[in-house]
Amino acid sequence: QVQLVESGGGLVQAGGSLRLSCAASGRTFRNYAMGWFRQAPGKEREFVAAISFNGGSTNYADSVKGRFTISRDNAKNTVYLQMNSLKPEDTAVYYCAAKPFWASREIRQYDYWGQGTQVTVSS
Repeated sequence: QVQLVESGGGLVQAGGSLRLSCAASGRTFRNYAMGWFRQAPGKEREFVAAISFNGGSTNYADSVKGRFTISRDNAKNTVYLQMNSLKPEDTAVYYCAAKPFWASREIRQYDYWGQGTQVTVSS
């Protein structure tokens, strides 16, 4: 089992920044790729960003490329999502998720999920 706890969400004005954190416990964090997903009201959960187990590769949704940065600190068992130039359409509940080794955009490939953290961007 891997337990995931997100933090760092909140209310921010358009153009602002937030950094989300996801702390992992349980099985060996360094063996897991980590992903960030989001779900807006009335919409399906969608991929945001992912990072491989060793941080060697990252992957981003086109809608956030150039604005968001995913990173990880395996010594702290934590993955981060730095979000800059936020837009109202970024408003959603953000979830982190874990899967073995290699990053993926596919929700179904992730085995473990956090409870989510709300991000609200006002215009």
